[in-house]
Amino acid sequence: MAAPVDPATRKKVLRVVFISLLLDLVSFTFILPLFPSLLSYYRDLEAPTQFSSTNGSPSILARILTYLNAYKASFARPIDSRYDIVLLGGALGSLFSILQALASPIIGTMSDRYGRRTALLTSMAGNILSVLLWVCATDFRTFLLSRIVGGLSEGNVQLAIAIATDISDEKQRSSTMALVGICFSISFTFGPALGAWLSTINSVKANPFATAAGFSLFLIVTETIYLYLCLPETLPSKVASAKLNGAPAATNGLTKPTTRSATNAIQAELVSSETPHVGGKTVRRTNSHFLLNFTHLAFILFFSGMEFSLPFMTYDLFGYTSAKNGRLLGYMGLVASLLQGGVTRRLSPLLSVRVGVVSCLLALLLLARINTIGGLYAATTLLAVTTATVVTGLNALSSFEAGENERGGKLGNLRSWGQLGRGVGPLLFTSVYWWAGREVAYTIGGMGVLAVSMIAFFGLKTPLGTEGKRVKDVKLDAGEL
Repeated sequence: MAAPVDPATRKKVLRVVFISLLLDLVSFTFILPLFPSLLSYYRDLEAPTQFSSTNGSPSILARILTYLNAYKASFARPIDSRYDIVLLGGALGSLFSILQALASPIIGTMSDRYGRRTALLTSMAGNILSVLLWVCATDFRTFLLSRIVGGLSEGNVQLAIAIATDISDEKQRSSTMALVGICFSISFTFGPALGAWLSTINSVKANPFATAAGFSLFLIVTETIYLYLCLPETLPSKVASAKLNGAPAATNGLTKPTTRSATNAIQAELVSSETPHVGGKTVRRTNSHFLLNFTHLAFILFFSGMEFSLPFMTYDLFGYTSAKNGRLLGYMGLVASLLQGGVTRRLSPLLSVRVGVVSCLLALLLLARINTIGGLYAATTLLAVTTATVVTGLNALSSFEAGENERGGKLGNLRSWGQLGRGVGPLLFTSVYWWAGREVAYTIGGMGVLAVSMIAFFGLKTPLGTEGKRVKDVKLDAGEL
């Protein structure tokens, strides 16, 4: 059994995780509102409408646009050329998510073997390289390389969850997941707006988006230095090994050399940490990781498709501009933040998942039929409930079913399946949207989420030993950070 974490050490580590994850996600969201103008800039620069063979072979961007236009032309319904950039942005988003699906299990397994701190700092090195390439991206090829490096190296979210789980017991687990969700909600509320404002400052002629990219790089470098100086190792087997060697332990608050009797106890602890257990007991699986991963994949498949198509729907139905879509998404992020801090942390993980998928089902069925702004905001409120609950609950359930020294890998696999859904979902959903229309697309999405609801209500169960536990029993909340 891993040594219990004293409250002061737990509070310190959670503060480091919260601040670093907030810096990371704010930096990550800078680019989201810039995609249309950024890709339009590269298209005008490298893929003009009329390409002359005397100018040399077509660029990578010109080839990609050719393939995307061929895909667009395969639909029976004509698709306006204004969606070309949207298609390109969707393709890049899918590429990033698929790369994440490949990298997440590797990053998670590496954290179980070499330690959370080592894996996170390695991931940060890749993130720095990715953003540095964006700063230098005077052509689309460099920008594409930046996205590839970023997709393969981004592991902050899953590692932050693994670290927070290492220092949390069963009662504290769900509130810890809620804090991660709060980081997401805050970042997606303020990060895109800050990125859009920074993009108006043109400091480098060859790269109009260098200011936003440069500030993003500043945040990532600051985060890396902060983690290097302040984050201790939290992997239980590494902590036990450090104590055995007389070194200060990372998560139990001990700094004195160990006595002989304590050494014997630590040796037993180190041996026991090699077998999967939670709270000192051998893990008895209530929910298989396959079922949890599949639920995550199925949910994200439909949710991400709806999420990606929402700006198109608001444009077609209400003539929304980018600014109005930004306000809509900001409203959703704000509501999700309030729910994460005030409601989600008081729910059991399984109830959190169930509430979220039902809310998503109602939102999709409503989006298939709305014709008013009021109806749009009602659906958005339901989607905010979904954003605040489902993934947070699934992460908590997955961590309950994992032993101390396999959490990184299990959480990495969960994220990998979700990212696979995020990579495929937008392309499938928008294809149905363009082929059959809004009503059919959102109704099919609703039926898919209904199937996920069946799994949540009849397939998933409350993990053994956690029955009746609620996050309201936990003393820690965001205010303690």
